[in-house]
Amino acid sequence: MLKCPIRTIYFECPCAFPEINSFTYETAAAYDLQLEIMRSDFKSGLESLLKEKPIKAIFLGTRIGDPNAVGQEQFSPSSTGWPPFMRVNPILDWSYRDVWAFILTCKVKYCSLYDQGYTSIGSIYDTVPNALLSTADSSSTKENFKPAYMLSDGRLERAGRAKKISSKCESTHVLSNGMDNTGAHRSSFLTASIIAVGDEILFGTAEDQIGATLCQKLYATGWQVAHIAVVQNDVDSVAEEVEQRKSRDDIVFLFGGLGPLHSDVSVAGVAKAFGVCLAPDEEFEESLRHLIGDHCTGDHNELALLPEGITELLHHETLPVPLIKCRNVIIFAATNICELETQWECLLELSNTPLVQMAPFISKHLSTMLSDIETAQVISKLRMDFPDIYIGCHRKSRAGPLIISFVGKNKIRVELAAEKLSRRFHAGAFCEFSCD
Repeated sequence: MLKCPIRTIYFECPCAFPEINSFTYETAAAYDLQLEIMRSDFKSGLESLLKEKPIKAIFLGTRIGDPNAVGQEQFSPSSTGWPPFMRVNPILDWSYRDVWAFILTCKVKYCSLYDQGYTSIGSIYDTVPNALLSTADSSSTKENFKPAYMLSDGRLERAGRAKKISSKCESTHVLSNGMDNTGAHRSSFLTASIIAVGDEILFGTAEDQIGATLCQKLYATGWQVAHIAVVQNDVDSVAEEVEQRKSRDDIVFLFGGLGPLHSDVSVAGVAKAFGVCLAPDEEFEESLRHLIGDHCTGDHNELALLPEGITELLHHETLPVPLIKCRNVIIFAATNICELETQWECLLELSNTPLVQMAPFISKHLSTMLSDIETAQVISKLRMDFPDIYIGCHRKSRAGPLIISFVGKNKIRVELAAEKLSRRFHAGAFCEFSCD
């Protein structure tokens, strides 16, 4: 063999497992690797390294299911905004099972943590042994785990990754527009977010009708919509929005950006938000095969790559392919209101539906020609007296009437709030208004 030491870059992290650091140093010595240790973030570390010692190509361990693998091939130039180099991905097409088959067959040494039930290792703060490998029984107080190579379903490789929620996210969410969502009222309110993925909406070439329809349907089911957003067809944009909403709301609904096109990044964005890989889902691939036949390229249908270890398929006989649910994120494939209607009804009919029917909202709307200045102080005081009632105002035109809405779960409280407002002004100042 030619003696050709490979220059190797290791980004050492203070929150890494000691076993990982030890194994890295031992491996570098065993294979005569030129180990260069970086103690900075990946991007800035590469920038300084390549500036000091130019490199043309870097071998990476990226696999097809990784969130950052979207759009990559065996040879892929670095992304825009990063130092220029060629990414070489020799195991891009390898599955979890492929990796372990190679390691065991060729007797390659591996980190001892994998013998303790760890199947995917991050930091000491977000990684635990994979519960699917637990061998604990009632007679033992200590929980033991089988080694990582005994995990039968590679899609659950990252089931031991438990991303922690910051204390900011753990605090009770209080909406600023009324309807106090804390204390005694919390049990009667569940909140949802809606995320639309579509450059065409942001460009103004298409109107988001699905989002508005979802708001109406959630309201009719007794759910409170806390947030609605439109994001670009970009993995990071989707991931950032999902990351923020999944820990704040009970359910996140996402639509748009599904398919085989370069702009269809929603599933990859969800995977990145949960810190998991994309992996082929045989069950979903079978459903797609019934729908589109064998019109797919490569070894796997890329449409069947789903977030690993967190995906549940929601089947309904009416749907040609099941709905995708990743923890509390539900992905709709609807592209218009008609398709949404079908998928929504199927979701409600499921025996394991995550959409619990809540007590319905009660609403009352008053119309007045009084000016904003005349009503502002009284309405502000009223909101303080009725923290459990949403009290909102809007106009369809500046010259038109002011519409004041009262929304809550308690009909008596809604009626009382509206009556109290009417009493503060002369008779006939308000009339009941229908928003239907």
